[in-house]
Order: sequence, then structure tokens, then C-alpha cells
Amino acid sequence: MTSEITYLGDLRTECVHIESQTAIITDAPKDNQGQGAAFSPTDLVATALGSCMLTIMGILARRENIDLVGTKVAVQKIMESNPRRIGGIHITFRMPEGKTYSDKERRMLENAAKTCPVMYSLHADIDKQIKFEW
Repeated sequence: MTSEITYLGDLRTECVHIESQTAIITDAPKDNQGQGAAFSPTDLVATALGSCMLTIMGILARRENIDLVGTKVAVQKIMESNPRRIGGIHITFRMPEGKTYSDKERRMLENAAKTCPVMYSLHADIDKQIKFEW
């Protein structure tokens, strides 16, 4: 089992990762009857994409001895209606200032990011815009 989720009431859940016992609280967003006091489930989906992409880049970077420490990823989720769903996820990678990457390293890192498991798991209709700021 990966996780266990408990409904806490008032459109809030507690999600516990079984192996580590780490907990995440989710809350419905303000535009869908919630308080917006924590990540919404759809926020987690969008955030999972950015985190997965950066993790896969990290695996490549470790193997190739490329320093990614300080890299930031900005995630924007765009919601659609009828039915309510994620319509788009825009991801911007902000590479650390003062670090330089060769053209080969850039190509390898960008390719690694775009081939992460979450990217492959998301529906093709979701508009995924990926940008790298080197």
C-alpha cells in the first residue's frame, strides 16, 4: 500500500505515506467550496509533475556529475470546467544563477525532465507547457 487517506471533515483530508509516515493535508480550493488552506488534490497533481521532472533530472545529474542544487520549478495549474478538470500545467525551470551548463548538458536535462513518469501518466489533453530558464 502506498498511502492511507482520512477524511477530516470540511473538505479536508490527511494523506499519510505508509513507508515514511509523512503526512500531507489537502483542502478543497476556494473556487470549489473549500478554504484553500492547503494543497488541493489537483494542486498535488500539478506539483507532482514538477517534482517528478526535477527528480528525474537529478538522477541524470548525479550520474553525469552535473550540479543542480538550487534549481527551482514554478508550477501553474489551469483548471477547466464541464467537467471540472486540470486543463493545463505550465512548468518553468529556473536554473541556479552563476552555474553554467553546456549545450549537451542542457539537452540531456531537458530530455530527462520531459520523460518523467508523471508526464507519461497525465492525459494527452492536458496542455503541458515546459520552459527552461538557463
